[in-house]
Parts: sequence; structure tokens; C-alpha cells
Amino acid sequence: MALIRVSEAARFLGVSDDTVRRWTEQGTLTALRDPSGRLAVDGLELATHAQKLAQLPDDPKSGSSSARNRFVGLVTNVITDKVMAQVELQCGPFRVVSLMSSEAVRELGLEPGAVATAVVKATTVIIESPKGRAAA
Repeated sequence: MALIRVSEAARFLGVSDDTVRRWTEQGTLTALRDPSGRLAVDGLELATHAQKLAQLPDDPKSGSSSARNRFVGLVTNVITDKVMAQVELQCGPFRVVSLMSSEAVRELGLEPGAVATAVVKATTVIIESPKGRAAA
């Protein structure tokens, strides 16, 4: 299960930290604790909530790539077989779907609730994960 800290959850949803805390107090999101004891929410639950809210967050790596079409979001679904995979992201109001190798999904650590960035260059969509290894 991917745990997302309150500050990160707020950034992905385009709201304040206080709003996310209020949602946990009201039961809109389930409050959990990360290994450091900080308030967090389940990534999959957050992805589902993001689909309802649909407001695009700022790209944390903006300006470090020649690709200008970058969509930061949460993985909402991953379908894999032996060779290929389909990965769906909810990036604010945008649903982005990418086809990639199953190996890339494993290397990037993509699973529902994980944070990822869809990079669109021409007709190619590249998915990046802050916790994954670079693919060769």
C-alpha cells in the first residue's frame, strides 16, 4: 500500500493541508500513520478521491525536461500480462493511459495509488515514478 503524506496529498488534490486533515477528521479520507508517525492517507483511496475532484497539481520536475506536456497524478489502474501493461493515471481532470512493458511497470514501482508523472512527447506517453529506477 502506498502511503501519501498529508502535504503531498494536498498538493496532488490542489487543496490545503488543512483541507486534507479536515477530510480525515470527517471520514472522507481514512487517516493513517506513515513509518515516521506522520499523518498519511492510502494512495489508492487518494487516487479515487482525486478522480472525483479533478484539479491538476503543479509538476515537481517542471523545467528539467524538453518535454513540456507533463501530467502529475496518481496511478488508478494497472493491467499487466507477461510482456505488456496498461497503466492509467488520474492527473487532475485528465485520465491518461499508457501502454508499456510489464518490466517497466515493475521497475517504476507502478501500482494503484502510486504517484507518477505522464510525459507526453509527440505520440509517446512516458510514465515517470520518483521511486523507480531509470529504464535502459
